[in-house]
Amino acid sequence: MAQFLSEEYWEGRYKDQQTGWDIGEVSRPIKEYIDQLENKELRILIPGCGNGYEGEYLFLKDFHNVTLLDFAEPPLKNFKDRNPDFPNDHLILGDFFKHEGEYDLVLEQTLFCAIDPSKRAEYVKKSSELLAENGKLAGVLFNTHFDGGPPFGGSIEEYNGLFREYLRELSIKECYNSIEPRSGKECFLIAKK
Repeated sequence: MAQFLSEEYWEGRYKDQQTGWDIGEVSRPIKEYIDQLENKELRILIPGCGNGYEGEYLFLKDFHNVTLLDFAEPPLKNFKDRNPDFPNDHLILGDFFKHEGEYDLVLEQTLFCAIDPSKRAEYVKKSSELLAENGKLAGVLFNTHFDGGPPFGGSIEEYNGLFREYLRELSIKECYNSIEPRSGKECFLIAKK
């Protein structure tokens, strides 16, 4: 399972065009969440950003303190090709678990479902460490199980126990606005440090 935590694995997935998680646009639940954000100065991290559609949407809506982080270089290059004015120092090729910084919002889209499930508690702990006081972790998780993986699924009940260890004011609800292929299979998480 450690292979899912390697740069080579994810670079290979992009090279072989095995990117079934990539819907080609910002995910609807995250788009609606972003649309209600008022503070354009928020320091936002999108770990495991892939092609960065959520980051692009934020940037086009005048959020300019957005950092995109990914293990693989191809999606960061794809993002930069589409968004040449995005600051280079906010595009980071690296390992989420080794990343340092302080953010008001960690926006989760595909990283949690891509990592080995044995690393999930470490993911929650690391997210908590990266958040400023009263910062939030928000995003989409799968509310279904898969054979094999990645992606690796889970359930609302499972997530409740996992996230409560490090975060408070936890809300996890089924998504009502997922794209058709994921309808009934996603939940939206919001939690505060």
